[in-house]
Amino acid sequence: MKFLDQCKIFIRSGDGGAGAVSFRREKFIEYGGPDGGDGGRGGDVWIEAVEGLNTLIDYRYHQHFKAGTGGHGMGRNRTGAGGADAVLRVPVGTQVFDEDQETLITDLDVAGAHVLLAAGGNGGFGNTHFKGPINQAPRRANPGLPGVESWIWLRLKLIADVGLVGLPNAGKSTFLAAVSAATPKIADYPFTTLTPNLGVVDLSANERFVVADVPGLIEGASEGAGLGTRFLGHLERTAVLIHLIDATQDDPAGAWTTIRGELAAYGEGLEDKAELIALNKIDALDKDARAKAAKAVRKAAGVKPFMISGVSGEGVRDLLRAAHAKVRERDAPIPEGETAETWRP
Repeated sequence: MKFLDQCKIFIRSGDGGAGAVSFRREKFIEYGGPDGGDGGRGGDVWIEAVEGLNTLIDYRYHQHFKAGTGGHGMGRNRTGAGGADAVLRVPVGTQVFDEDQETLITDLDVAGAHVLLAAGGNGGFGNTHFKGPINQAPRRANPGLPGVESWIWLRLKLIADVGLVGLPNAGKSTFLAAVSAATPKIADYPFTTLTPNLGVVDLSANERFVVADVPGLIEGASEGAGLGTRFLGHLERTAVLIHLIDATQDDPAGAWTTIRGELAAYGEGLEDKAELIALNKIDALDKDARAKAAKAVRKAAGVKPFMISGVSGEGVRDLLRAAHAKVRERDAPIPEGETAETWRP
């Protein structure tokens, strides 16, 4: 399945049905009077977040959504049928923006969220509605109100607890494959990951969280270099970032500085998220090389990095435990009398 995280679609709610002009015509009833029914209401356009979807690819080939038109009123005071609703089913985490791509209409961040995007037009009144003591035989009825139409943007931000960042070939896909059942593409050349991947980590029966791997960043990504920062939006909902650094490269501290600069340039709070730094591929280094790389990163970042190997599994479990602790800290409720600054679950 192809991955698509942004698309533009057209929506239109249904027009209301017209009211009817009708009079009762029956034998032995000389003054039957008006009996024209009202028109039916036009269909609404709804959007719903459902589980089991992780892409907007369905909206690449079907971009126009129109609700049904309300039925016209009929004689014998019969009201027209209501128009059928149009329901757009999207992945959890989808945001809906106006045509300007800046005005947020709604954020569907929980499964089952159901939001009205465009209300259908009301049906017109039939001539029965206008009868009175003076005008006892009205010969007028209202047309139905037109529906609402607009262009909107759908933008998907995956729901994940932990995000993986790093330069290309830092070993993010290998790490994701090692800790979850995900099967991302793994190769010995950069930019093997072209779209985000999700994996579920099961540490124990009560320790489970979702990890998101996005394509690697390079210097100048905020200005469009490489794949740019297009996919960083999928990390905005995470509780913690795992920053993987290739320990076998010449300048691991420079790699950390490069990624931190691109996160700061992107904004949206990514630079302020909790970060766990991990030196990957240590299985290819001896003891002295490991110590040298760790010292350089610690001097640049101010924290001691985790030493891991996605291939051998060394140090991976300790890193996952630390990431899960950050997720629990985000999700744990704050007791009464405590504040976000003082409470530590």
